[in-house]
Amino acid sequence: MKVVIMAGGYATRLWPITKDVPKALLPVGDKTILDHIMEKVMETGLEIYISTNRFFESRFKPFAEKWGVKLIVEDTLHEEEKLGTIGALKKIIEEVGLDDYLIIAGDNLFSFHLTDFLRKYDGKPLIAVYDVGDPELAKRYGVVLLEGDKVIDFEEKPVLPKSTLISTGVYALPGDVMVLIDEYLENGHRDAPGYFIGWLLKRGVEIRAYRFSEYWYDIGSADSYLEALKTLLKESHIEEIQISPYSKIIPPVVIKRGAKILGRSIVGPYAYIGENCIIENSDVSDSIIFRDTVIRGSTIWRSIIDEKCEIRNLELKKSLVGGHAKIQRGD
Repeated sequence: MKVVIMAGGYATRLWPITKDVPKALLPVGDKTILDHIMEKVMETGLEIYISTNRFFESRFKPFAEKWGVKLIVEDTLHEEEKLGTIGALKKIIEEVGLDDYLIIAGDNLFSFHLTDFLRKYDGKPLIAVYDVGDPELAKRYGVVLLEGDKVIDFEEKPVLPKSTLISTGVYALPGDVMVLIDEYLENGHRDAPGYFIGWLLKRGVEIRAYRFSEYWYDIGSADSYLEALKTLLKESHIEEIQISPYSKIIPPVVIKRGAKILGRSIVGPYAYIGENCIIENSDVSDSIIFRDTVIRGSTIWRSIIDEKCEIRNLELKKSLVGGHAKIQRGD
């Protein structure tokens, strides 16, 4: 069996912060999303590949070298050119060979151990499923009906979900299923894992489910990104920074090297402050602030502010601010 982490998307729902940074490499606490995934994948001892695109290849190369894994790069530079997950899997088979595959979405944060997941794998397709507890939320995903651990119904993004149990981005697929990808794509089917799983089920392929609880995050929106930060940031990670004696840090936080916390500022809880940021006479909580951003005289709550921004005299709540923006009120 081989492992492939799918990171070939362009994350348009999180633009502008993902215009130049792949979603999988966004920080969640003191690690990136992909670091969190890799820690779980390394426990398996399997051969690992990361599937990405030509546009983000240079971003992934240092990461791949750090972890000692291989990149598979699709020759696309724009959203409209991308192969999609099933198309990318076809390319992976062509380059690496037919095998059983553990397939993991690169924007997928989950609580279970992959070693536990693989212990349940017996050569039949196995999918990880999670109860989101809300029919409206379930509409965004592939909805699963189970009989024991056997999948008896699967519908991708249903208008009327039959349950709140959904398929997450972790699949174990045997070689005799992977070989069907060509036929699936040649017949013009939709290029997404959920539709492929539904197609397999209709063909009579037996599919099993691994059910887990605790937490699962599909980092597809600012809200899910911030919620993941709150769940996974358990303790503070503070590097070499400058802090005023009148400022206060409320853990847990991540504050990167070169940041300055000046005046009467309050940082935290659940704040990520990037390299060389300046926070002066401001309150920042439940928020992610990327490097080289300056915030003065402002209150920032449940917001994401990209790199090299300047925010003055503002109260920002539930906001997403693109890089290099300058926003201020008054003098």
